[in-house]
Amino acid sequence: MIAVLFAEGFEEVEALAPVDLLRRAGLSVVMAGVGGIEITGSHGITVKMDQEAEKIDPAELEALVLPGGLPGTLNLEKSQVVQGLLEHCAANGKVIGAICAAPSVLAHKGLLKNREATAFPNFQKDLQEGGAVLSESFVCEDSNFITGRGMGVATQFGLKLVERLVSPEKAAEIQASIQMEHS
Repeated sequence: MIAVLFAEGFEEVEALAPVDLLRRAGLSVVMAGVGGIEITGSHGITVKMDQEAEKIDPAELEALVLPGGLPGTLNLEKSQVVQGLLEHCAANGKVIGAICAAPSVLAHKGLLKNREATAFPNFQKDLQEGGAVLSESFVCEDSNFITGRGMGVATQFGLKLVERLVSPEKAAEIQASIQMEHS
């Protein structure tokens, strides 16, 4: 199972684009609400979750995805449930994706030390302070970590997750089917 974690104030496109693309790839994706079953994004869009994050069995996780947005990123970081899921995934080599402000959560835990990563420009300092090597790429993959800069690359970020979790061929097939321009 892949869990996309939604906290109050999440960035809607950064959360929903990966959910959509991962589901198109045939993967089992759970939209998990931190502290509730209905979570409202930073632009006032309320989304009904599949389940509460507190009910996730870490042993079932194949990957974890953290969307950015404010105050969503701050709410993810202060959640002990999220911290525990991150620790489990990192310790077990599971894929962890984070976009926009959310890579700062990984950096603050020391998970990006000596790894290439990216984030929204306002949060790149957090990555550097956490020992990450800043990437010029808009979407970056290093080991089991996939990071992205922001909402404008949410589809590219989601396709990178598909590429990693399924195959490059599946990502290319979905990219063509959604009429996304090749870069």
